[in-house]
Amino acid sequence: MHVEDLLRLESLDLTLLWGDGPQLTREISGVTATDLEDPGRFLQHGELVLSGLVWWAPADDEAKAERFVAALHGAGAAALLAGEETHGGVPEVLVDACRRHGIAILSVPVRTSFRAVTDSVYLRQWGDLSRRPAAPYALPENVRAELSRLLADGTDPDTLLTRAVAHLGTPPAYVLSATGRTIARTPTAGPLSVRRAAEALTATTTLSVDPDASPYGQWHLHLPDPGEAPPRMLHEIAEVLAQHRRTRLRAETRSRAAASDLLALIDTPSNPAPAPLRRALQGCGLADQGPYTVITVHGPADDDGALDALTEALRHLTGCGFAVGSLPTGEPGEATALIGARTPTATDTGTDTATGTATDTAAGTDTPTDTIATLKNLWVTLQSRSANVPLHAGVSTPAATPQDLKGALTQARYALTAARSGKTPGTGHTPGARHTPGAGQAGGTRQAGGTGEAGAAEDPSPAARITAIEDLTTLDALLTGIPADVRTAFGIHALGPLADDTNPSYRMLLETLDVFLAHNGSWARTAEALHLHVNTVHYRIQRVEILTGRDLARLDHKLDLKAALLCR
Repeated sequence: MHVEDLLRLESLDLTLLWGDGPQLTREISGVTATDLEDPGRFLQHGELVLSGLVWWAPADDEAKAERFVAALHGAGAAALLAGEETHGGVPEVLVDACRRHGIAILSVPVRTSFRAVTDSVYLRQWGDLSRRPAAPYALPENVRAELSRLLADGTDPDTLLTRAVAHLGTPPAYVLSATGRTIARTPTAGPLSVRRAAEALTATTTLSVDPDASPYGQWHLHLPDPGEAPPRMLHEIAEVLAQHRRTRLRAETRSRAAASDLLALIDTPSNPAPAPLRRALQGCGLADQGPYTVITVHGPADDDGALDALTEALRHLTGCGFAVGSLPTGEPGEATALIGARTPTATDTGTDTATGTATDTAAGTDTPTDTIATLKNLWVTLQSRSANVPLHAGVSTPAATPQDLKGALTQARYALTAARSGKTPGTGHTPGARHTPGAGQAGGTRQAGGTGEAGAAEDPSPAARITAIEDLTTLDALLTGIPADVRTAFGIHALGPLADDTNPSYRMLLETLDVFLAHNGSWARTAEALHLHVNTVHYRIQRVEILTGRDLARLDHKLDLKAALLCR
């Protein structure tokens, strides 16, 4: 493998800062990660050097960068890959030093881990060797021949993994998904809970199977005790598993096309005819009887990230089927799934859940309520696979019949809008945003410096959220599902001149209105909360009525203004 090959790996998203022909055609012998100021004595000729640049600070002189790069040059390093996370970029003095010493330098974006780079290099090196006629292999010839036959026969991943390590005495080994779901395990490997498996993903004994996969669709080879397996042999086994995964992906692509056809049939101005809808359901392996649940996710806008994320999440469900695809009217980065009972003859086409694993459907069948609970518990783990891109989801209520699916789809998309609004259902406020003064005491939402009663807690991870229609149980929660531009327009027109919050007088009136409505129109309690005379409250409310054209003695007018405040 050569330095220039790294730039062709789209999954790594590396940027060439300096380097030309001679530097880019250098062969890579290995990878070393270091943050030592002088790493020369620890490097081998031809190695790729990964550095987070912790050793450098903006106040340092140019000589420090010079010494670091000189050490790389003296050791015969192939190239320097500098991480952008520590300093928000790569210092120019380091690029200049690399130019002087003839060392190619590439920047590594924050979203790309050094481990992904390392795995890519070693997997590519094994792939290069496997294409050479006289290449020395770590796996014995008979094992490689057997694995090739199993791949051609389309065997299950359990069998493939077991046979790959059988010549080592069949040690405990696992293939794990990006969220800790067990895809395959050897007979000597005990069941792993999702939590323990997720922790194993970060172990030094775990290897990514296919670095080019999306963060949500990645497989990982995990050996709790790999002492008897040489590293190169593990990379060869990982490559075999990667070939198996790619075969599954081709089947999954066909399944997603069928699911997209089903969703297009549902997403029409009028309800589809029963017969075509039944055929489309059966074509996706789903029963033509409910209940069904619809979930829509918004995530990465490029490639199949959202589809992979939703598919991975739904594979944690037990005893039910699902079809994941894209809506013809969906936004970039949107994926939608229909969850329901599988037809009696349906196979697991396009999935990777293996029989006998911790996610075996023998554990039971999820109800619609179980489905929502499972997804909510999983969402933080799923989000952590690609922390830079928030994942939002909306979930419908159960649809009893196929003819109810259009309504369920509308619900899921409405709930998705609510999730993406950044507001916590039940509070009417964006987490972390400043609230109207006094609203905390009045409405039960705690604010900085306030002493009011505690209300709904702020979402600890506002960057990503899954919202079900059943969560929208209050007026403010319901309003979060309305598109932001519609909410803003309603607030402006309902509040009239008061919508101009640049006017200090109008801001004061809005504060009084908010507290007045929160105290159910009580003059005395509003005056007490705002430390005002009750006559002052009367005067301000009268001004609000004049400016908005509303009569706050009427319940419907109170609701109008309350909704307008929540839409701001």
